[in-house]
Amino acid sequence: MSTYRRRLHALLTPAEHRLFARLDTPQKIQTFLDKLPVNFGLEGDTAMSPRRVLGARMAHCAEGAIFAAAVLAYHGKRPWLMDIRALPSDQDHITALFQERGLWGAISKTNHAILRWRDPIYRSARELAMTYAHEYCLPGGKKSMLSFSKPFSLARYAPRSWVIAPADLDWLLVDLDTSPHFPVAPWHALRKRRRASRVEMLSQEVVEWPDPRKKKKKRTRTTRKKRL
Repeated sequence: MSTYRRRLHALLTPAEHRLFARLDTPQKIQTFLDKLPVNFGLEGDTAMSPRRVLGARMAHCAEGAIFAAAVLAYHGKRPWLMDIRALPSDQDHITALFQERGLWGAISKTNHAILRWRDPIYRSARELAMTYAHEYCLPGGKKSMLSFSKPFSLARYAPRSWVIAPADLDWLLVDLDTSPHFPVAPWHALRKRRRASRVEMLSQEVVEWPDPRKKKKKRTRTTRKKRL
């Protein structure tokens, strides 16, 4: 990774260098992402590179994971992603993976109280992935996680193509989505999963950043009521 690290360093601006250098642990990267507003896609879907994330000052899960992978690579770590697939009626999730003393952890950008950071205490990527299976569910309580990818290394791509790319990284997300995935469990077991209880579903309503689209809908309803 030393050669890859030097190639990445050569691409960054002085300001990017200062930020990346400061985020020298996975914990610090996670804290930075937690403070970054969520990209709600108000102007359309995006797949921004780490440089564009810094310019926009926001990120969704995929953009946050790719940003985290870039910072890990800056410090000579493997830039791994993990794709978590859910039912078509739900949304997939992407995290950045890292290892400390042979144990796996995950950096995760999400607006909800679940599917977040994982401490590096897991003996395998599968063991880590399975920790998301119970809480991954639809608003009605139906558990929706289906499969997860093997650790997907971004080191297969030149850092210029994804760290500072001006265009959206849709091609990278396609490669990740079509990479080898492993099922959470046999289909007969997935079908028998118990729905989340009411108190469990309450945690789904806890968010870090209010969705401006919901505020807009609320204001619209209020306006209509006043007109009536």
